[in-house]
This record gives sequence, structure tokens and C-alpha cells, in this order.
Amino acid sequence: MRLFPTSTLLLAAHTAGACELCAIYNAGSARGQSQSGFLFTIAEQYIAYDTPQFEGEEVSIAKPSYVDSSITHLVPGYNFNSWLGVSVNIPLTYLNFRRTDFRYTPTTPQGTIFTEKGTEFGLGDTALIGRVTVFQKSKMRYGVFVNLLGGVKFPTGDASRLDEEVSQAKIYQSFLPPGSPHDPLGHSIASVHPHMLALGSGSYDGVFGLTASARWKRWFLNGQFQYYLRTKGEAGFKYGDEIIVSGGPGAYVFLGDSWTLSLQLNALYDTMGRDELIGQVSNRTGETAWYMGPFLALTIGEHFSANAGVDVPLRIANNGFQSVADYEVRGAFSWRF
Repeated sequence: MRLFPTSTLLLAAHTAGACELCAIYNAGSARGQSQSGFLFTIAEQYIAYDTPQFEGEEVSIAKPSYVDSSITHLVPGYNFNSWLGVSVNIPLTYLNFRRTDFRYTPTTPQGTIFTEKGTEFGLGDTALIGRVTVFQKSKMRYGVFVNLLGGVKFPTGDASRLDEEVSQAKIYQSFLPPGSPHDPLGHSIASVHPHMLALGSGSYDGVFGLTASARWKRWFLNGQFQYYLRTKGEAGFKYGDEIIVSGGPGAYVFLGDSWTLSLQLNALYDTMGRDELIGQVSNRTGETAWYMGPFLALTIGEHFSANAGVDVPLRIANNGFQSVADYEVRGAFSWRF
């Protein structure tokens, strides 16, 4: 949606006065850039995994399995100075789901079909993340920031769903001739597997990242890189490593004496490796997805900021049979003390 006539916006960008630049400059303070002290953020992410796909192609099913995921992140943080900070990510997860699958017992190699519908709610895996600013230059008319992130994710979430998945894979394997190769999820007919319903992983995982942003007058460009290094967790289940790259151009479209509103076109690339269980790699897990959508950011004064965005999938190339995302909605409120 065009908020200003093109000529007006371009003119404003080239003739931005001191007052407008002050508002943009203060917006960085509201987001905690180059500021010491406490910050607290509440962020929400909602993803609807409602579309069943097989090897990247949508499958038509009368009553498909699905998961609607809502995660609320409570993120207290502290900046020791302008270049060093630490934060704790405490996720509260709510899952609403339905899945139809086989259930095996040691005496039923043919399995029995069941449908499970319900919810899961609880604490997810907490992460402790450190930030080091390796480059920063903040002036009234322009600014550049580059941050390195690193930390560890702790197994604080309930991972009992992984026990269920591994035990079913072991029973299925016991029905096969000794030494025969197979996919450990080959017994499943569901597009929603138990590991998608686990609140935690039972593993200690590494979290690494890099963020970069550049601003010139009203215009800016942001980018983020994230890498999640997974280790074996509950029942020997290991989630695949994940890489996320996102970012895009934007502009401050509204400016007040002490507030700003910016609009950004955000692109996102997300690739997840295959999971491992009972010592084998599953060819029915892992995917690579491309998203794009708008992202709004609001600042009021030098302490409050908020943002909201929508990610619409352009292409999701998944392995095997999985329920994939229809869309993602996210938003956050932050206060710098």
C-alpha cells in the first residue's frame, strides 16, 4: 500500500529536516541500540501448519492433520554498555492439533489407525543469548550496526512426545528382517509427527547469529543470519540443524516529534535439516522455505517500541509427507528502562 505519493516521499527523503532526523535517531534508542540498561520484550509468533505436502507438492485430503502453533516469548535483557549485552528467551508454547496415524504394539505389525485431537501448552526450551557489537556508527543522518550473537538453548521444555515417536519407530523396526534399511518414520501415515508436538527437545543446542543494519536519512536496510546447531536429546532424537536468513529494505513513512513508524519489505529463507532417531536419518523430515511480507515498526519516545509482520510462503520444498506453514504472523512490544 502506498502511504505517500511517490514524489512527496522522495522529496521528504532528500530534504528531511533536523526534527525528522532527531525522531529517526531516537528510534534507535527506543530499540536499545547504543544504550545500556535493562530491556524487556514480549513477542508473539503464530504459525498455521495446515497444508499437507508430499515432496513439495500439496496433497488433497478430506480431513488433513494440522498444527496451529502460538509461541509467546518473554525476553528480559541487559546491555552492560553500547557493545555488550545478554538476554534470556523464555517461550510459552500453545499447540492446537489434529493428527491421524498408525499406532503399533509389539504384537500388531499391521498397526491400528487412530485420530488424536487436542492441545499442548507449557514452557518451551529456554535460551541464553549474548550480543557483541563489532561495529557501530550512529550519526543524525546515518547509522550502521553489526552485531554477533551466540548462546545456548537449554532443555527446559517437555520432550515426552519424542519418546512416543522413538518407541513407535523401534517397534516398527522390530517387524523388519534384521539389517534391512528403512526410514525410521516409515511406519507413519500422518503429516503431523509427534516431534512437531513436543514442547522441548531434551537437548542442549548452540545458537549463533549475526545482525546488520544500515540507515541513511529515511531509508534503511536490515539483515539477520541465524544458525541453530542441534544435538541429541530426549530418547536419542536429534532435530536437524536450521539456518534462517532474513531482511530487506525499508523506510520511515511517518515521523512525529517523538515517534516514528517504518515499513519494511522482509524476505525470509529458512532451511531445516533432516531429523535423526534410532541412529538413522529420516527422509520424511526437513524442509527449505522462502517467505516474503510486510514488517511495521513503531517507536514512541526513547523507551517504547513495537513491531508486527506477516510472512507469506512463496515456496516450501519439504521432504516426505508433512504439514507445512500457510502463513506466519509475528509481533512484539519492548520497553527500555
